[in-house]
Amino acid sequence: MIVIDDGSKDATAEIVTAAMAHYPWLKLIRLEKNGGKAKALNQGFAQSHYHIIVTLDADSYLFVDSLQRIVERYFQDPANTKAISGAVLVRNSRESWITKAQEWDYFHGIAAIKRVQSLFQGTLVAQGAFSLYDRNTLIEVGGWPDCVGEDIVLTWAILNRGYRVGHSEDACIFTNVPATLKQFSRQRQRWSRGMMEAFKKHPSILLSPRLSTFFIYWNLLFPLLDFIFTISFIPGILLALFGYYWIVGPMTLALIPLAMAMNYIMFFIGKRMFDHRHLHVRANFAGFLIYAFGYSLILQPICLVGYLSEMLNFKKNWGTK
Repeated sequence: MIVIDDGSKDATAEIVTAAMAHYPWLKLIRLEKNGGKAKALNQGFAQSHYHIIVTLDADSYLFVDSLQRIVERYFQDPANTKAISGAVLVRNSRESWITKAQEWDYFHGIAAIKRVQSLFQGTLVAQGAFSLYDRNTLIEVGGWPDCVGEDIVLTWAILNRGYRVGHSEDACIFTNVPATLKQFSRQRQRWSRGMMEAFKKHPSILLSPRLSTFFIYWNLLFPLLDFIFTISFIPGILLALFGYYWIVGPMTLALIPLAMAMNYIMFFIGKRMFDHRHLHVRANFAGFLIYAFGYSLILQPICLVGYLSEMLNFKKNWGTK
């Protein structure tokens, strides 16, 4: 195992050094200056020797047997599978209102998207927090690209070469998500910029005749949908509060039963995996209400800022998480 200390100012290096006395298979790479996640990962990759590479963020916690399960999924999937994304869940959901909402986002939205994309032979993001990669494929695509969305750009490079990216829904880690609105905004802007970087670096992926291309085209619509939502639907809600139903009206309420039904299906599937792993879905009704009725009102404008920042080539900052 290689631990990379990317110029941190905490006690990471000291903790790892002390642990090496008990775990001689540990190796520490200490970088004097923070150079970004991609550079740190490439430094570790250059010193790795095995044909399977697994990445794990320092603030993420592996659930029992998850490393074994993600490797098993890799060998059980079709032969052209060259990466597997693990399942990322929220560890600090009780820290603030925004972490409570994110617990449902990770458990519901992100997990459901990855399950469906994997069925269509191409999970679009093997996230850096916990994913497995084939070593030779990493060499073929040149490792992690030096950009803010290094994980999605790398994943699309793998897909663009005709390989498959899978998902192991029962290989779980619990990670600390942004606990303040400012941190959350910086993270999601970075994710949005990463998607735009992927389109800019791999435009030919849109011409690939495969099932996963459908979801890539759907991602192409995200900036437009978020733009319409931000400048139309959000003002429409505000107008409706004052009795002006020009955009949003009583008929909009008809969508609530459909949304609840979709959420129930996603919850049922996720809970089935939790039961299989002997995990318990924590009571978080307040977080669900925020996620169901207010989360998009915050998330979509933030994503729109990220898209525009990349389109206008604003200065890039890796930010938090």
